[in-house]
Amino acid sequence: MRRTSRIIRIRRSPDDHVTTPLTRRTAAVLAAGVLAVSLTACGGGDDDSGDDDKGGGTEETRTTVTLPKLDGARLQVAAVWTGAEQANFKKVLAEFEKRTGAKVTFVPAQDPIINFLGSKIAGGAPPDVALLPQPGAIKQAVDKKWAKPLGAEARAELAENYSQGWQDIGKVDGEQYGVYYKAANKSLIWYNTQVFENAGASEPKTWDELLTTAQTVYDSGVTPFSVGGAEGWTLTDWFENVYLSQAGPEKYDQLAGHEIKWTDPSVKEALTTLAEIWGKKDYVAGGANGALQTGFPESVTQTFTGGDQPKAAMVYEGDFVQVNIGETEAEVGTDAKVFPFPAVGDTAPVVSGGDAAVILKDSEAAQALVTFLASPDAAIVHAKLGGYLSPNKNVPDSAYPNAVQQKMAKALVDAGDDFRFDMSDQAPQAFGGTPGKGEWKALQDFLKNPRDVAGTQERLEADAAAAYGN
Repeated sequence: MRRTSRIIRIRRSPDDHVTTPLTRRTAAVLAAGVLAVSLTACGGGDDDSGDDDKGGGTEETRTTVTLPKLDGARLQVAAVWTGAEQANFKKVLAEFEKRTGAKVTFVPAQDPIINFLGSKIAGGAPPDVALLPQPGAIKQAVDKKWAKPLGAEARAELAENYSQGWQDIGKVDGEQYGVYYKAANKSLIWYNTQVFENAGASEPKTWDELLTTAQTVYDSGVTPFSVGGAEGWTLTDWFENVYLSQAGPEKYDQLAGHEIKWTDPSVKEALTTLAEIWGKKDYVAGGANGALQTGFPESVTQTFTGGDQPKAAMVYEGDFVQVNIGETEAEVGTDAKVFPFPAVGDTAPVVSGGDAAVILKDSEAAQALVTFLASPDAAIVHAKLGGYLSPNKNVPDSAYPNAVQQKMAKALVDAGDDFRFDMSDQAPQAFGGTPGKGEWKALQDFLKNPRDVAGTQERLEADAAAAYGN
């Protein structure tokens, strides 16, 4: 993956001591495999109709985990998910209710979720379980003595269904606190196939080819890119993919741990590369000001509405974009296709993310819910609804609703422990996960003024030094 096709290890915030060694050979295989899978999965061929299915259609009645009867028990589950993502997760919770008799209420949280949870805990009303989107947030919850260790049943379910790497990133100081219920491939660019056909554009494999494709689309009369700049996390994802491919894994690890400064020349190079799109006149729908007022869901839907004259031809983000495409009339695999984030260096990047279930109020019901979320049963319910990938290796490919999703899920599971986690999710939340602050704000400002590379680096370094304490 990246310039030298090497992944070294999973890194998180400086206080998070878990690391997982990875090999160069398997990393190169993963990068090539995800690239090939994504390309073939989304080519729209007639033979992509489910040949990867396993288990035949028995998932609806499949029961692999034994749950206690919990009649009368009441639980609250907090997550930052909204829209269709929230609605689909509620269906998973409904299945848990059906099996146990418990009543589960979903509590919408705001970013940063640690601050949200802190206010709930201070008020004496914490949710029983929270879905935390950053490994650093798990560490913070443990340090604040909010998080409770997983019980024997949940740990057994994890050991049965997850690779060691996915188990380890839910641990703090060797104790298991998190179940990574949801994963993401965050190295994908989705495109409107009708626009590409009209323009005579093709799927690029390199950054230079992406710029050529963008110009081809622009010349046809359609703005090339939709960017959800109102939510800074989308901009960090753009940066991470460019940086990972261009600077290489060693630098990525060092920057993730603030072992090198954001004033490093490698950061300058990545920002300068990003400016080739963000700073190109009329390449971003609505211009910089419009993008900064566009939320992530809208950045997706405006790419796939308006027929062959949408507001933009392409939108960058992970596999979960399918949920938002589902809110339009476009169909994944025909109207909406996807290609891997192009190689900026020698090899295309692959960045992963995820959300971990963590217990805040220990009880039989809370432990049972997290045990359920660690099972294939819960993941199968969610997988069938689309816009979701599970790191659970015992979820059959056939649980996913289309060939695109099936092959992305297979690539994730086949990777085993060989994956790299989102850089901003590894950072202290004050730097990598807070709206209006830190990396999110610095990159929003850079989107508005892509000429200010040096100033952006200085602001990033100042904020990082304060958050990391070094």
